Amino acid sequence: MRVLLQRVTRAEVRIRPDGGAPPYVAGRIGLGFLLLVGITHTDTHAELTWMADKIVGLRLFADAHDKLNLALADVQGAALIVSQFTLYGDAHKGRRPSFIDAARPELAIPLYERFVGLLRERGVPVATGEFGAMMDVDLVNDGPVTLWLEREAGAVL
Repeated sequence: MRVLLQRVTRAEVRIRPDGGAPPYVAGRIGLGFLLLVGITHTDTHAELTWMADKIVGLRLFADAHDKLNLALADVQGAALIVSQFTLYGDAHKGRRPSFIDAARPELAIPLYERFVGLLRERGVPVATGEFGAMMDVDLVNDGPVTLWLEREAGAVL
């Protein structure tokens, strides 16, 4: 599982429907994290749980002394979660990336939905995009603070 986390002051995702219909907002947050989430073939509940716990516990917001000591809950922050299979793109060879390491939708969708549920169970207000849709993501990266989080299947806690 791979997550690109960006601390944001605001973020929103708009869906671009087929057929020329105008885009519509699927999810919007204020202060919090934009999470671009990639799922691979070997991901299980263990990776999802580890990642949810990691994200909820990260202290990436400044306290009164301007130290990064506050977690998402401490600032009443939210998460905007957007599926992003391209996080598993491999561009080592040629000019067209291979996405063979990205899980197919029949595996990825239930795991993505479970990950969303795990963050909600931990008290995080969550907004989402739409799995597999063409989306436009707007954000204001606060800091900027951006982290690459990865949990390989079977890794020891």
